Amino acid sequence: MRIERARGTRDFLPEEMRKRRIMEERMRAIAERWGYEEIRTPTFERAELFTLKSGQEILKEMYEFADKSGRHLALRPEITASVIRMYLNELKMAPKPTKWYYFGNCFRYEEPQKGRFREFWQFGTEIIGSDSPEAQAELIALAFAMLTALDVQAELHVGHVGLIRELLRAATPLNEEQHAIVMRLIDKGERAAVIELMEDVGVEQSLIDDLLYLIELKGEDTLQEARDRGVIAAKSAALSELQALLELLAVYRVAYTLNLGIARGLDYYTGMVFEIYEVGGKLGAQNQVCGGGSYRLAKLFGGEDIPSTGFAFGFDRLAEIFERAEGDVRQGGVVVVPIGDKNVDRAITSAAIEMASRLREYVPTHIDLMNRSLKAQLKYANARNDLFAVMIGANELQAGVVTLRDLVTGSQEQLSVDACVEHLRARFESRLNDKNST
Repeated sequence: MRIERARGTRDFLPEEMRKRRIMEERMRAIAERWGYEEIRTPTFERAELFTLKSGQEILKEMYEFADKSGRHLALRPEITASVIRMYLNELKMAPKPTKWYYFGNCFRYEEPQKGRFREFWQFGTEIIGSDSPEAQAELIALAFAMLTALDVQAELHVGHVGLIRELLRAATPLNEEQHAIVMRLIDKGERAAVIELMEDVGVEQSLIDDLLYLIELKGEDTLQEARDRGVIAAKSAALSELQALLELLAVYRVAYTLNLGIARGLDYYTGMVFEIYEVGGKLGAQNQVCGGGSYRLAKLFGGEDIPSTGFAFGFDRLAEIFERAEGDVRQGGVVVVPIGDKNVDRAITSAAIEMASRLREYVPTHIDLMNRSLKAQLKYANARNDLFAVMIGANELQAGVVTLRDLVTGSQEQLSVDACVEHLRARFESRLNDKNST
């Protein structure tokens, strides 16, 4: 019986994993240079953690189950809720702001399609304790620093849900539940449904027109036009915060597009929201690679009303871009090649193992495990894209040397064991430095 992998999941072969590790390491390094510390949360949580945040409807999209004691649990559909839960459990008295980053897999029960899987990975950051324009600008600039490290061409769209909420509060026939529905419809781009709902509850046409005008705004200069028209209040706190953020983005030299049509249908999103899109044409219609914003989620989980700001990357979409930009990610190492019948001459085997053990302190090294011939061992090394072969036979053993072959150029020389180890250590150290500098 052949068992296939579960629908919506993937297997990652070594080449793909090398590429993903390179991406992950670059993103981790940048996060840590910006002062963020890594955390990790459980893969499954109590289901209520996510229903409190997103409502009972999210259960349809989750892998949820009862454990053997009847507890209602769920595989995490995202990580932000777990981060805030952990903060309240473990560190709520810690100095603020707390700056964390995370990388992990998430699960959603939805129809698999291009760029969307039932198991997927997120790389994200959170600033807990601040949603100031300074915190917002830092996070957006951090996201762009990561995209630059991955050679991703991207476009930032920035909005502010406070501006939309201020306008909706003037639409007096709308209750709080209807406000949330309108926000969700705006976020999905369903303009006709927004108009229909507002007309059905008796919202004045002028207010409907003002809302449609606001969510279609593009360009910073249009903010003043909206104020002049009366769509944005003269003393709008949301506008002041947004303008301060845009000024700071200019200092960070991050280009942006103002897009007030970005909304969130959940009440705990309180301020700035942003989305980042890949613009190189490599992802087609599913080109959003990052989303974030300011929120107040802690109070919903029984904590104090703590402002927070965060973002999450769709790591799988970034991996698709990185693969196309970088081509093959090759892994070159060293193979130690015992020459002769290892079952007959145990001294050669011992010398090869000792050599491999020394090299493994500095460079990726493997040794033949199948008693192959010299030709077969070198063929296998070439298939693995190894860069060097260290050959040890009876002649080398007697002379106290090894033969070092460059598998790229074909040149070879005899060196003492110490000299060979030092030569390879220096070569791989130089190669690693060259990689890091790029």
